[in-house]
Amino acid sequence: MLLKSNRDLKIKCQASEFELLVPANNKIVAIAAINAGADAVYMGFSKYGARFQAGNSLEDIVEVVEYAHKYRVKVYITVNTILKNEELRDIEKLLWKLYFIKADGIIIQDMGILECKLPPIPIIASTQCHNETLEKIKFLEKMGFQRVILPREISLDEIKNISQKSTIQLECFIHGALCVSYSGQCYLSRSIGARSANRGACAQPCRKKYSLQDADGNFIIRNKYLLSLKDLNLSEHLENLILSGITSFKIEGRLKNLSYVANTTAFYRNAIDKILDNYGLKRSSQGKSYIDFEPDLYKSFNRGFTDFNITGEKKNVATINYNNSLGEYIGIVQNVRKDHFMLNTDILNNGDGICFFDEFKTLKGTNINKTEGKKVFPQEIKGIKEGSKIYRNFDKEFEDKFKTSEMKRKIPVNVKVKELKFGYLFILTDEENNSSVYLSEKNFEKALNDAKSLETIKVQLAKMGNTIFEVVHSDIDINNVPFIKVAQINEIRRYLVEQLNRIRRKNYKYNFRKPPFSDEEYPIKELDYRANIFNDKAKLFYEKHGSIVKEPAFEAQTSFDGKTLMTSKYCIKNQLGLCPKQGKINKYKEPYRLIDEFNKEFLVEFNCKGCVMKLSSI
Repeated sequence: MLLKSNRDLKIKCQASEFELLVPANNKIVAIAAINAGADAVYMGFSKYGARFQAGNSLEDIVEVVEYAHKYRVKVYITVNTILKNEELRDIEKLLWKLYFIKADGIIIQDMGILECKLPPIPIIASTQCHNETLEKIKFLEKMGFQRVILPREISLDEIKNISQKSTIQLECFIHGALCVSYSGQCYLSRSIGARSANRGACAQPCRKKYSLQDADGNFIIRNKYLLSLKDLNLSEHLENLILSGITSFKIEGRLKNLSYVANTTAFYRNAIDKILDNYGLKRSSQGKSYIDFEPDLYKSFNRGFTDFNITGEKKNVATINYNNSLGEYIGIVQNVRKDHFMLNTDILNNGDGICFFDEFKTLKGTNINKTEGKKVFPQEIKGIKEGSKIYRNFDKEFEDKFKTSEMKRKIPVNVKVKELKFGYLFILTDEENNSSVYLSEKNFEKALNDAKSLETIKVQLAKMGNTIFEVVHSDIDINNVPFIKVAQINEIRRYLVEQLNRIRRKNYKYNFRKPPFSDEEYPIKELDYRANIFNDKAKLFYEKHGSIVKEPAFEAQTSFDGKTLMTSKYCIKNQLGLCPKQGKINKYKEPYRLIDEFNKEFLVEFNCKGCVMKLSSI
């Protein structure tokens, strides 16, 4: 096991509560995520989030916060775009509203926000801040940030080093779509149109086709998805992430639907809980989730999976032949007829969506009209040949389950009934030791059948129905057993539940933002467009902390010539088997050029020592 011997990290783990953080594009998905086992959800407001399509009204956020806090689930709001001067006043008002409705934190990128009059709401440094160095992370810690979201490119060794030398909470992505560029450092979308990633409107040019040409004009490869990466899946690395210092595990996908979110949440809930139980560690929320499906990551949208750079090794991380969902591998075609084919398995169903690679290695797809055991009748059979590998990227039976799914989450409680001299004391207690009590006078008739009356009291008090509670233990300590009508017991139970809900709401522990150290110096002394400074307050912030701002954000400029548009730990040469570290002869002369479908060219440069690739405008 990687880090068990590290005493400091073990102590840090024991003192921490661990959080599964789940995306939600609306309140329905948020509630489903909570029911499926999320410890926290993150969602966007109607403006200023890095996914502008995933905005929510303040009223919807209020509903989610109220529901989430019942289970001690936190709600974080994304405000992680760079901002114009005129937007900062609106942001300031918004943050006070979020504070008053008890949102648990805001995720930000723009440091101009720190120059506003802020409420004491916790702030989290978005991955868009490009939190790539220990020095920058320690600076953010001293600025009052509660947490930093680490880059997707980070390795376990780097996480461990940061955790050992800082006390700030560390969050990392464990699942979902991968940006090919360092977050916050991608200007490709803005360079080819008006849509800026740092303004929440990325056009996803990384999912388009490109050709690669060498310095002599030779085409190395044509019309492939050369910048499209597989999806991240760190399910095999969760234990080492915990032992390295991660306390928040983030699923990407604020544009994903309910079934995707519920499925991935339930899967990672099970996986993380096994590890926490093994080490005697605690999750940050409460309640047991009950789901009526078997979670399977391959049944939700995926482009195939990679662990990217978590171990420091990047192998076959791109999907150069496709850019959409591959799904789960099903089987191999055995023979093909005019309107159907035979498969070596019979698990496909009517209405499923399948895909396969044709003779040009292009991913094609179709739907299933009918199945008869291993005989499959597709809507379109063109391109399917004997030996073709079939993948299912839409499982109709699995998806249909979510239309009638009864996911629920219950807080364990204990019921106690104690006989006093003058009456009976009914107590309902949760795992935080919050207790509601009801005192009844001794004005009941004596029970004719003690055992039956005791059983009735126990059974009726345990009937929590549609409440958030679930009785896991009952202690009925009565010598003189009374006969209490069922209606009376039900009324007592309702009172106990309502009172406990009120007490839990009152006792919710809200964290407040730490005051910053105002004289701390920023570790980078000269800042260019890559600092994403888009407003006067952001400029003032960096200047107050000792930096010279040489130019504004990329979004404020009109000429992009010679500017780096993307910096990536992904390497096209590595993907195509041209990396010198692979020991293969590379006949293609550098520098390379990447050419899109509109013949726009980008310069591709490689820093092999640092294992970094850059795209620049020409």
